Amino acid sequence: MKIYHGGLEIVNVPEIRKPNRTLDYGSGFYTTTSFDQAKDWVIRRIKENKVKTGYVNIYELDQNQTENLNCLIFDKPTDEWVDFVMKNRTQKDFNHNYDIVYGPVANDRVYAAFALFEGGVLNKQELIAELKTYKLVDQYLFHTVDSLKAISFVDYKEISL
Repeated sequence: MKIYHGGLEIVNVPEIRKPNRTLDYGSGFYTTTSFDQAKDWVIRRIKENKVKTGYVNIYELDQNQTENLNCLIFDKPTDEWVDFVMKNRTQKDFNHNYDIVYGPVANDRVYAAFALFEGGVLNKQELIAELKTYKLVDQYLFHTVDSLKAISFVDYKEISL
């Protein structure tokens, strides 16, 4: 299966990185099955950093390599998904023991709904109902060095503005 990682550099050897901000699933290497999602991320990073070029890195995910790994899969927004994302985003020292986490991306529109939940405007069931009306793209987090063995670099596409 092809997966994509968008950024300002070509990443032919993925690595686990500690983020400088809180992310949906914690630290690690993030990818998506959506080329368009990765491209949108590159364009956003290009604009933020006032550079001209970025890259969508393309990988092959060998799902046979994930069979013995500790994987957490969210097929859609659920109570458990909301709880997991909230722990990662709000508990400073939260760290889970999953090798790979897969599920929906909490993009800007989703963040706004989460903010309403955090502020008590929406309860968890209302948040989930709201999120189910969105077209959510997915993301894979490779959280451990062992998990990175399941992906191999294939190619990249240069993105310029």
